[in-house]
Amino acid sequence: MKEYLSVRQDVAEAIRKQRPVIALESTIIAHGLPRPRNVKIALQAEEEARKLGVVPATVGILEGRVVIGLNPEQIELLGSAQEVLKVSRKDFAYALATGRVGATTVCATMMAAHLAGIQVFATGGIGGVHRGAEESFDISADLLELSRTPVIVVSAGAKSILDLRKTLEFLETRGVPVLGYKTSLFPAFYSAESELSLDLAADSPEQIAAVYRMQRHLGFEQGMLVANPVPKEHEIARETMEQYLRTALSDMATAGVSGKQVTPFLLSRVLELSGGKSLETNIELLLNNVRLACGIAGALLSGKFVS
Repeated sequence: MKEYLSVRQDVAEAIRKQRPVIALESTIIAHGLPRPRNVKIALQAEEEARKLGVVPATVGILEGRVVIGLNPEQIELLGSAQEVLKVSRKDFAYALATGRVGATTVCATMMAAHLAGIQVFATGGIGGVHRGAEESFDISADLLELSRTPVIVVSAGAKSILDLRKTLEFLETRGVPVLGYKTSLFPAFYSAESELSLDLAADSPEQIAAVYRMQRHLGFEQGMLVANPVPKEHEIARETMEQYLRTALSDMATAGVSGKQVTPFLLSRVLELSGGKSLETNIELLLNNVRLACGIAGALLSGKFVS
């Protein structure tokens, strides 16, 4: 797939000269955030990285190419175009062959980042095992990608619309390390904590980088999930979120929503129920993850093992 990559010049130069780079997804622009703030927030996330001396590379698919490092005009296009394809692993060939405008999910962004030589990726929250998956078999491809693509994914845990317990069980079965950043509890996206304990934790970007380097040294193929809680001052209490989610899930069942539309529907409904609070929390946790990802990207280049 490398022959279909278009890497922005400053991103390519940073990779070549071993300067810190982080990847960013584009599904959050096309499908995760409301217009017109989606474009503004995407550019804000990039600026946050640049302020820390890190080159941001937002990934998307345009004109039969996987673009590693969208420019502002391309981000605007993804944020305003109609019928943008939501691209996971299964959609890659179709998107490239048909020339569709495509926004990359966590799964697809991991694939593209790895091919381009980018080791760290910041997102809001990963996909996971959906509630009721024992009947629907609805499990995000993000989880499988974490088990076979060696990229560090920094997120505020998994989206709280999911079955978090089953999500962690799936990752454990697939051998994916989940490191809590300065926490022993799995964060629940909008909420800083869930009731689920984590076995692994790290107190610094250097420790995370050391674990990742050891994975590569041992030849393990898995990536790594770094669970970075949303700052407490910006969280929505877990009990409050559960009330919103119960209502949203009931509304979704009534509307007959399924497949790729589940997550956008639930996030949109939670936005309405929270009076806009969920959007502000989403922005803060994304920027928080970008900052940590930048620290990890820098630590990976230091080459130091930290005990």
